[in-house]
Amino acid sequence: MYIHIGEDLNIRLKDIIAILDKDSTENSESMEEFFQYHQKEVINLSKKRTKSIVITVDKIYLSPIASGTLKKRSSQMYLQEF
Repeated sequence: MYIHIGEDLNIRLKDIIAILDKDSTENSESMEEFFQYHQKEVINLSKKRTKSIVITVDKIYLSPIASGTLKKRSSQMYLQEF
């Protein structure tokens, strides 16, 4: 199954490692180091404000969609598989 994370991008649900709230990661030194180390893999989908960070197997997406909304979408997709 796929989940829409912003712009015209859908990613496979099984490729998602984490969905993080952007506000909760702003003051984290470890997240800052993580982004510096992986800056080549970061793709910004937000034209205005980034609300969430979606970490996948090979990319890091900055999404304009709230993390709670993405979580609901992923839960609904997971339930539809059964």
